[in-house]
Amino acid sequence: MTRDARLPEGLQPPRPPYSPVVVSGDLVFTAGQVAFDADGNLVPGGIEEQTRQVLANVEACLRAAGCGMDDVLKVSVFLTDLGDFEAFNRVYAERFEGPYPVRTTVRAGLADGLLVEIDVVARTP
Repeated sequence: MTRDARLPEGLQPPRPPYSPVVVSGDLVFTAGQVAFDADGNLVPGGIEEQTRQVLANVEACLRAAGCGMDDVLKVSVFLTDLGDFEAFNRVYAERFEGPYPVRTTVRAGLADGLLVEIDVVARTP
């Protein structure tokens, strides 16, 4: 299978050596997305604001691959503080509809200021 790397509109190209989105066959894989806006700045606010930006970045990645949030099969969530889970989950529920994708949520030591990171696996329609 080929590895078709994509750069989504509205996302800064990554500095480290990785692709934000890779399409292989009908599967789509995103790199971990964090709360950077289109200019590469961390959005102000707490977990809710960061989660909204992260999910907008995930959606941009999916659009670059020709799919959307309804095509997501698997979500991996990394939170710096599991005490933020309830607030995170409220925002998450605004962007996904049932039946929900499978999801794993873990506590992680993210870079300073980052509260949440999300990557997904989707299937193109």
